[in-house]
Amino acid sequence: MLKFTKMEGLGNDYIYVDAINQHVSNPSNLSKKLSDRHFGIGADGLILISKSDIADFKMNIYNSDGSEAEMCGNGIRCVGKFVYDKGYTNKTKLTIETLVGLKKLELILEDGIVSLVNVDMGEPILNGNEIPVINYNEEKINGISFASVNIPSFGKFTTISMGNPHAVCFDFDIDNMNINKIGPVIETNKCFPNRTNVEFIKVINQNEINMRVWERGAGETLACGTGASASVVASYLNGYTGRKVIVNLLGGKLEINYSEKDNHVYMKGPARIVFEGEIDLD
Repeated sequence: MLKFTKMEGLGNDYIYVDAINQHVSNPSNLSKKLSDRHFGIGADGLILISKSDIADFKMNIYNSDGSEAEMCGNGIRCVGKFVYDKGYTNKTKLTIETLVGLKKLELILEDGIVSLVNVDMGEPILNGNEIPVINYNEEKINGISFASVNIPSFGKFTTISMGNPHAVCFDFDIDNMNINKIGPVIETNKCFPNRTNVEFIKVINQNEINMRVWERGAGETLACGTGASASVVASYLNGYTGRKVIVNLLGGKLEINYSEKDNHVYMKGPARIVFEGEIDLD
């Protein structure tokens, strides 16, 4: 029997497993099995929480298609809530090891329980070769260089990595678009050798945007923390917004601050336990 906790950050839901006290074999196949919304628990993927030699804890993320993701903004907030609320730590400032390095968390408590988490998402990667993206155009606005690609029939995408690749576009009617048709075509476009997450943005004003996201390996989700971070960076670089922006997603709101002081992106948002249980893997 495997003990699990179903959690969500703005509707971006994952199955969280304590891999400190439980052994998990073949997490890729396990994620595909458990994420199935008809024959499994149902989720956007699986997140394992384990010990780390260089941080307070380590997280490994597997998408619903079994592929491993480098980083998940909504997921890491839930990891912070998991380890604190369950008594694995009494620290409200944590470091979490991910495939793209250490991430710093600040836990915000309400009646002794984590309600919000502020995450230092690190510096955005704007160099096309590092994202990676190929056949890109190098743009420069206000002294900042960044990569973009023009995809025929779809428009211009600003490309950014937050440890995982993102392509951000402002040219779609996000309220009426067929994201299930468009999303996978952009995700797998030849410009993105590792595939990409795709964000579609409607700018409300200098301080607010609406966003829909097609996540690499998971399809459309209700929220994406790295995607919201990348979208605010892209919105700022293209002159649509300032650095502090409310991002409205299908699952709720995230506060994103693209700090001028240290060039890091800071994300604040909720984390919630949905239910817990045990499942027989035989």
